[in-house]
Amino acid sequence: MRVFAVILVLASVLGAQGVPASSDLWMQQADERLRTGRKYYQEGNYRQARVEFDAAIDNMMKASVNPSNRVTFESRMEDMVDAIHRLDLAGMGAAVVEAVPGFDKVPLEDIVEMTFPVDPRIKETVKTQVSNLNSGLPITVNDTVLGYINYFSNRGHKTIENGLVRAGRYSDMITRIFLEEGVPVELIHLAQAESGFMPRAISPAAAAGMWQFVKFRGNEYGLKQSAYTDDRLDPEMATRAAARHLHDLYSQFGDWYLAIAAYNCGPGTIQSAVERTGYADFWELHRRKVLPNETANYVPIILAMTLMAKYPKEYGLEGLTPEAPLEYDTITLNANTSLSLIGDLTGLPLTELHSLNPSLLMGTAPEGYVLKVPLGTALEVAQDLEMVPGDKRATWRLYRVQPGENLATVSKRFNLTTAVIAKANDIDPKVELAEGRKLLIPGAFKEPVATAVKGKKGSKKQKRKKG
Repeated sequence: MRVFAVILVLASVLGAQGVPASSDLWMQQADERLRTGRKYYQEGNYRQARVEFDAAIDNMMKASVNPSNRVTFESRMEDMVDAIHRLDLAGMGAAVVEAVPGFDKVPLEDIVEMTFPVDPRIKETVKTQVSNLNSGLPITVNDTVLGYINYFSNRGHKTIENGLVRAGRYSDMITRIFLEEGVPVELIHLAQAESGFMPRAISPAAAAGMWQFVKFRGNEYGLKQSAYTDDRLDPEMATRAAARHLHDLYSQFGDWYLAIAAYNCGPGTIQSAVERTGYADFWELHRRKVLPNETANYVPIILAMTLMAKYPKEYGLEGLTPEAPLEYDTITLNANTSLSLIGDLTGLPLTELHSLNPSLLMGTAPEGYVLKVPLGTALEVAQDLEMVPGDKRATWRLYRVQPGENLATVSKRFNLTTAVIAKANDIDPKVELAEGRKLLIPGAFKEPVATAVKGKKGSKKQKRKKG
C-alpha cells in the first residue's frame, strides 16, 4: 500500500508539473558546464575552462531551438555570454596583449664628452668652405670643430648618415616651424645631435624625444604627460617647443652659440659662467674650461654637422636617400581607442601606427587624442569607428571576413565562441558571411602597462641636461 501511495504521489506531481522540456534540460547542462568552467578558471587551468565554456554555449544553442520560455532563455543566454566575455578580458587568452613600444638610445651619448684628433689635410679645405658658406647660423671652425669633422668623416660616418636619412621624415616640418619662430634653420642639427631624429630617444637623464626635453622644461613650453601620452615624443609639438625655447635663449644671451650651449646644460649654468668670467662669449668660456665637458663639445658637434650637411659631396653624404616626408590625416578620438582597432581600419601594422603616433606610451590612444592616420583615410576611419560602441573601442576589434571564412573559422582565429561574435554583431550564428563583411570582435585586445620615461638614478647628466 505504501509503495502504491508513493506512485500515486509521483504521478500526481508529474501530472501537475509535466516532464521537463528538452530545452530546459539543455539549459541545466549549460549551467553545470559554466560552473565547472569557473572552477577550472579559478584553478588557473584556462585551457580546460575554455572547453567547459564552449560546451556551455553549445548547450545553450541547442536549447534555443524550442525553448519553453523564450524570454527566460534569451536572458540567461545573454548573462552567460557576458560572464564568459568578462573572464576572457580578465585573463583567459581571448584578449591579445599588444607590446608597449620601446625607446631608443641617444646616438651621440657616448661621444659628447670626448674630443678627437684633427686631420691636418682638411684644415684649408674647411676654411675655404666656411668662407663661401651661406648660413643663418655663424660657422666658426677651430681644432675642436675639425676634430668632430674628422670623427664624422670616419668612425662616426654611419651616425651622421643615419641621422640625415631619418631627417627626411621631419626636415620640411622643422624648417617650416623654425622659420615661423625666427630660428636659423641650421639648428635642425640640434635634433641630429640630440636624438638622430628619433622621436622616442631617451637619455639616461630621462630627457625624451627628438629634442630631448626633461619634464619640467617641456612643461614650460606646453609639453604635457599623462598615463597614455608624452608630448615630448610628438615630433611637431616638441619641435615647436624647441624653436620657442631656442628663441627665448637667444633673446636672453644675444648669441646663438650661447643659446645652443644653454639648450644643452640650462640657462642658469651659462649665466653663472658669464657672470664668473665676465665674458658672454662661448669660445672664451670654452677656453677657460668653465663649461661642463658635454656642453663644451656640444656646440662644436652642431657646427661640424652643419658644415658637413652643407657640403655633402665633399664628405661622402651626397648619395643618401632621405626617408620620405611624413604625410598623414588626423582624427580627434571621442573615446579611448586601441591602435589594434585602428590597424584593422587602416590596414597598417602596429609598428607603423606607433611610428605615426610616437607620443603614445601604450597601445591605446585616449579620448581627445589627435590621432595620425594614413593620408586620405581620416573620413573612412572615422566612419568605421562609429560601428564600434564607444565604450568598447579600447578592447574590441573590427575584422574583415576573408574568402571562404565562416563564423566558426573567424571565432577560432580570435579564440572566441561563435555565440559571442554572433551576439556582438546581432546575427544568427549560422548565417553565411560575405567576403569583406566587417565583424565586431569582442575582447580581442587587452591594454598592457604603460612604459614611463625614466632615467638612471645618480646620472650627472640628469642634474644639468636642459636645466
